[in-house]
Amino acid sequence: MHILVTGGAGFIGSHTVVALVEAGFKPVIIDNFSNSEPRALEGIEKILGHSVPFYQANCDDADLLREIFEKEQIGGVIHFAAYKAVGESMAEPLKYYRNNLGSLITLLEVMVEKGVPNLIFSSSCTVYGQPDQLPVTEDTPVKPAESVYGNTKQVGEEILRDTIGSGNPLKIIGLRYFNPIGAHPSAHIGELPLGVPNNLVPFVTQTAAGMRKSLTVFGGDYPTPDGTCIRDYIHVMDLAEAHVAALQKLIDTPQSNYYDVFNVGTGQGNSVLEVIQTFDKISGQEGLPYVIGARRAGDVVAVYADATKVNAGLGWTAKRNLEDALRDAWKWQKTLG
Repeated sequence: MHILVTGGAGFIGSHTVVALVEAGFKPVIIDNFSNSEPRALEGIEKILGHSVPFYQANCDDADLLREIFEKEQIGGVIHFAAYKAVGESMAEPLKYYRNNLGSLITLLEVMVEKGVPNLIFSSSCTVYGQPDQLPVTEDTPVKPAESVYGNTKQVGEEILRDTIGSGNPLKIIGLRYFNPIGAHPSAHIGELPLGVPNNLVPFVTQTAAGMRKSLTVFGGDYPTPDGTCIRDYIHVMDLAEAHVAALQKLIDTPQSNYYDVFNVGTGQGNSVLEVIQTFDKISGQEGLPYVIGARRAGDVVAVYADATKVNAGLGWTAKRNLEDALRDAWKWQKTLG
């Protein structure tokens, strides 16, 4: 089956393309490089030994989507393409609503028109906000979003639910990711933040590589064992394989109108300081330089997944641990110079 991967040159998208090929699918990438680089395509080709069909374009172009669906005989879509910087979303909300929701609506319209039934939507654990209880299950209440980015994921899920509720012949799974880190073990692809990283691990590896003087830990006075925020860090290859499992679930589902959501995490929380200490251990470096700074607006204290539903429903379990992910991220960073 040919699978369209929107945002397929991005961090999670590029690793999922590799996992799809390894599982026997034929991915087709569409990406506009607004938050990715062409070198990701070169890395994919090095890993696979062949290139993957690629279109440089926005996925809100309905005419192009129709053309790709027909030419490439698309049987399913994995939709990653979205803007994702929390701070920027607060400063430019209309840009985020137009891109993240407009492209989803266009994609759904063309899928219905062309009779393409299978869709996996890239959602986020941000939909839970600051949860009242941990770990979070799929039944944990969705709270008002802390950011415009987070709200685009919540509204995106509502759009999908309403689209299915109206009887459209689509089968959709929303995957609520926790914190993807790491890189492909070959070090041919990995996270490529443009400018100053928003995420912890690229900041850690860039500091270790001497690109940054020190790492700022946002807040050391949270009500956690060591005072720093706790997150569920998942290896990007585990996350990529969860997409393949979700796709297989859709293909195996006989009903023509289906929607469900799954948390994708390890089920374990690690604090920011635990990540730094683990990195020190795997890199063999003497104490990564860091300072404790002020809390960052929008950060929740702690969030990690209850992975029971995804383990049972998709037959998927995270296989790699924090050390594996940091080792692969550091190996990738060293290829960047």
